[in-house]
Amino acid sequence: MSVPPSRSTQWQWLVLALTLGLIALTAFLAPEERSLGANLRLIMVHGAWVWVGKIVFGAAALAGAAGLLLRRPEMHRWSQALAHTGLTFWLTYLPMALLVMQLTWGGLYLDEPRWRVPFTFGVVGLLLQVGLWLASVPWLSSAANVGFGAALWWSLGGLQNILHPDAPIAQSDSTRIQFFFILLLVLTLVLAVQVAFLWRQAARKRTP
Repeated sequence: MSVPPSRSTQWQWLVLALTLGLIALTAFLAPEERSLGANLRLIMVHGAWVWVGKIVFGAAALAGAAGLLLRRPEMHRWSQALAHTGLTFWLTYLPMALLVMQLTWGGLYLDEPRWRVPFTFGVVGLLLQVGLWLASVPWLSSAANVGFGAALWWSLGGLQNILHPDAPIAQSDSTRIQFFFILLLVLTLVLAVQVAFLWRQAARKRTP
């Protein structure tokens, strides 16, 4: 016996809420750091969030490329769902980044490349996805997602730091800090998968 779509969606939202709760609990249990104190917990969530955004945008690009090369309509649809998921994480990461700036630097330095470039991609990504949603041309969406994902990874890979430290978690001597960051990253990836399925389900209701 199949589960009614409305009941299924309720369960998806419940599982998503539980995953968010696990992320919050993991961050709460994460260790403090000598100079950053409890702020390290937010920094780890912020780091996991941006990495998952990058990974999902990359997955959207790969799905789009597969759709274009293999001419598979379902891959076009998944490319869009993943792009919307990546944008969801990106737009929620940006205010988190401002809060991290305020807590760690005592103010907002908006010319920092690791803020300015991601913010630009957030604005461009939002406008792009709105335009693609209005156009509703699957192959065009896939092509745009390939270009956007490639540009994002290339641009972020060559960024220089002014105040932002370079990979502070990876360079930490604490295995506990690294363990909790990896755990947060995995949980956030699980959350991204759940969000992607919700986006795909919403698109299916709009156009089968």
